[in-house]
Amino acid sequence: MADEPDGKRTQYITVEIYDQVYHLAGQDPDHIHSLAARVDAKMRAVAAQGRTVDSLRVAVLAALNLADELSQAGTADPQIGHARTANLRGLLDEVLDEGFHEVPEDDLKSRS
Repeated sequence: MADEPDGKRTQYITVEIYDQVYHLAGQDPDHIHSLAARVDAKMRAVAAQGRTVDSLRVAVLAALNLADELSQAGTADPQIGHARTANLRGLLDEVLDEGFHEVPEDDLKSRS
């Protein structure tokens, strides 16, 4: 473990996000575990909607959701927050629609 300039020690923390193990460095294991749990929950919520199974797309959509939450939390003007939300929803719809078009019809028939 390395000492940081502020005197705190960097620790290595193992977390699991969306069934993947990550080894992260940080000074506050509880905070890192909390963040990992939040990302994992968001990814699972996105995946539960059943629109995509690709973990990269799930991660991007979860990141957009978290960015939207952060944006809304820091926005004093609700009108701006609502406009951002509408814009992000449009982007999410576009990404999800792209996911539907990427699956060949033969694959869809074989899944039925």
